[in-house]
Amino acid sequence: MKEKKEGWMRTLLGYAGGYRKKFELSIVLSVISITAGLVPFFCMYQVICKFVDGTVTSGAILGWCGAALFAYCVKVLCFAGSTAASHQVAYHVLEGLRLRMADRFLHAPLGEVQAHSIGEIKNIMVDKIEGIEPPLAHVVPEGVGHIVLPVVSILALALIDWRIALASLVTFPAAFVCMALTFKISGKNFDTYNNSNTYMNSMIVEYIEGIEVIKAFGRAGVSYEKYAKAITDYRTFVIKWLSSTWVTMKLAFALFPATLIGTLPVSLALASAGTITASQAALAVMLSISMVGSLAKLEVFANETKQMQMTVEELDSLLTMKSLLEPEKRANITSTDVELKQVRFSYSGNTEEEVLHGIDLKFPQGSFTALVGPSGGGKSTVAKLIARFFDVTEGSITIGGVNIKDMPLSQISENVSFVAQDNFLFRCSLLENIRLGNPKATDEEVKAAARAAQCEEFILKLPQGYDTPAGEAGKRLSGGEKQRIAIARMMLKNAPIVILDEATAFTDPENEDKIQQSIAALTKGKTLLVIAHRLSTIKQADNIVVLKNGAIVAHGTQEELLENCPLYQDMWKAHIGAKEWAVSSAGKEEKAYV
Repeated sequence: MKEKKEGWMRTLLGYAGGYRKKFELSIVLSVISITAGLVPFFCMYQVICKFVDGTVTSGAILGWCGAALFAYCVKVLCFAGSTAASHQVAYHVLEGLRLRMADRFLHAPLGEVQAHSIGEIKNIMVDKIEGIEPPLAHVVPEGVGHIVLPVVSILALALIDWRIALASLVTFPAAFVCMALTFKISGKNFDTYNNSNTYMNSMIVEYIEGIEVIKAFGRAGVSYEKYAKAITDYRTFVIKWLSSTWVTMKLAFALFPATLIGTLPVSLALASAGTITASQAALAVMLSISMVGSLAKLEVFANETKQMQMTVEELDSLLTMKSLLEPEKRANITSTDVELKQVRFSYSGNTEEEVLHGIDLKFPQGSFTALVGPSGGGKSTVAKLIARFFDVTEGSITIGGVNIKDMPLSQISENVSFVAQDNFLFRCSLLENIRLGNPKATDEEVKAAARAAQCEEFILKLPQGYDTPAGEAGKRLSGGEKQRIAIARMMLKNAPIVILDEATAFTDPENEDKIQQSIAALTKGKTLLVIAHRLSTIKQADNIVVLKNGAIVAHGTQEELLENCPLYQDMWKAHIGAKEWAVSSAGKEEKAYV
């Protein structure tokens, strides 16, 4: 059990970096601070001895009072230094944990990250990690000091008389039994507590994020009930959990620091028998009292340490999340051909749940390839595998003849631009959102990309133009406008391989042609892969690949597929029918070419 504790603590302090020595200094200062608190008791003992012996003088009283005051000053100063040092270390540990977790998310397969709800991740990254700071900053350094003080006090009691030292421990066995029972009961419920807390956080996030849908469909009552039930269930569980440990916990808190129960009567009995002096009896009582605060603190710290251990062990599942393996050295790529060889893929790793079945595809350098097919056919999965958001279950994907597993993720990112159907705006200005495509780009280069993606017209209508915060702009921008921001990022990045996953799905008709022309001009000479439901946008593709149920049904040019592929023929007819028919304002159907 001890090795496990040392393991999690060592793991935690591993994130302190160069501040680990400062943590050791904090512990030393804490020990000095707390043990300095014993000096005034010794000074008082000396004054009592002077009174008993009849040798007391004002000088002696002032001398010992001065020594007590000096010890108190040392106690306060060392405590301040210990606290300052431990808090610096604690916040560096928190920083290290959060950075490591973010790095894990960046390098882990996308499915591993998405397996955790936003509420769960928020709860861990914000609340749970923040909850480590108080015990780390106080429990460890102060706890060591509070262990040292009772040990010193008990040794001092033993020097007076071994029976007094033994008597001071009389309540310890019962206190330890109560503490063990409390930890046992709490341990059984800790997983349930975590699950309940995570579910509540998820419901809160879901309720806030879905507030627009809730209002639109008049489901406020049902959604609020779900949200309120999660909070009520959490409250009910926590109250029940605390109630189950109430008796044992309170008994432990009452018994553990109760050193006077044994020390006081034994000291008085020994003094009455003449075994020890009255002054020694007084010192024994004072030493016993000095332990009360430390023992009470240790009890609180023991509970906080247990919670900190459980939190670190819970964090371990994310901190050790499986990462995509990558080499340190960059690969030598001579072309931007992309090839998939016998690619099979399952999100769960279970072959029975396979979504791609032995895909063989080649996208020659500079070619325009389109993926089409019914929803759920595996088109987006193919695109994400090329960008290495996941690793294939079987088979291989190569760029320029080099397996993407043999390239650093940064090199893949440099060579592949990926524009998804649903795009995200970060909490910075629109200018900086576009500049994410190329952090070194000048403002003029960013604006040129925005103009090419047909963004400037709506950006200039915003209160601060390009400097408008994305949070404020996001409330005003349509899905198509956000999509154009993402396309501008892609244009600014200027990677040799471009993947567009329904990149113009939300674009209005009057701008779609302009954007298509801009994309065509800027992707000229690049290896272009487009996933599209609007078949008219990929008519000119060099190769159109039809996917259905994770397998290739057919591939070829538009003309070849219209002649030889029944599925593509049906899709084309449906697409043309959707384009040709529109409903007039009078409610009558009339032919109208869009």
